[in-house]
Amino acid sequence: MGKKQPQSLPVLRQRLDKWLFFTRLQKTRSIAQKAIESGDIRVNGARITQPSHALKAGDVVVVSFDRRDTTVRVLLPGVRRGPYEEARLLYDDLTPAVVPGEKPTAFDQATRERGSGRPTKKERREVDRFKQGWHEE
Repeated sequence: MGKKQPQSLPVLRQRLDKWLFFTRLQKTRSIAQKAIESGDIRVNGARITQPSHALKAGDVVVVSFDRRDTTVRVLLPGVRRGPYEEARLLYDDLTPAVVPGEKPTAFDQATRERGSGRPTKKERREVDRFKQGWHEE
């Protein structure tokens, strides 16, 4: 009669914008909030638009960047924005690895990473060829 139910451990939750900042997936918390509000973040397959969305361990977060999507599984809530080694313990990276030898698309060949310098003469010719083929179609 007097049996008590075993108490489960409390589920630790954290705001999505803080967690993205603590894990170093976003540079600042305000940038994380803007990314969330613009719909660039998905949690468990659902698009989230509220920075106050509560994350818990086991949630799968997909962060859309300009050229790639990063998929991570939440392991722990963050306490502070520490060094990379500390931030890396908060999530498990599920992003598929790039297959070596995989041929890049025409768009990837024609575009450059920001800040990588001026294109070489060969790269410039490739960009011009790509643009010509684009306008002829």
